[in-house]
Amino acid sequence: MSDVAGVHGPVDYLIIEFQAERANGSMVEAVLDLVDRGIIRIYDVVVIEKDADGTFSGIELTDLAQDHLGGIAAFAGASSGLLGDDDLAEAANAIAPGAAAAVLVYENTWAIPFVAAAYSVGAEFVGGGRIAGADLMTALDALDALEN
Repeated sequence: MSDVAGVHGPVDYLIIEFQAERANGSMVEAVLDLVDRGIIRIYDVVVIEKDADGTFSGIELTDLAQDHLGGIAAFAGASSGLLGDDDLAEAANAIAPGAAAAVLVYENTWAIPFVAAAYSVGAEFVGGGRIAGADLMTALDALDALEN
């Protein structure tokens, strides 16, 4: 395996909208499993709530009981400084009034050996992106229709 010291994987973010009363811990358990298996590294977790009038506020995870919002307090202290007020306002714009959202910034640590190998041969990463889930499903449905 290549030397991976000082090499990072791609860093992504997710905004997960949810209804606070339905949070049961399954989302937190799934993310913790990914961390435990070394697939991702968490940099930031912020929870915001959006009121019916469109105003939003952040929830301090250290102030939450362990079982509140599905145990998201497990991520208390996950703050790298990558998320700013503008990022949280943008996240709040993406969610419905009356909803809550978790904003996660994470590194894809599974990619570090690939990135290290690419750098070792002089490769440079010049772009990247994310395909929206709805677009993926549309493309897969169209492919399935062609095959049938």
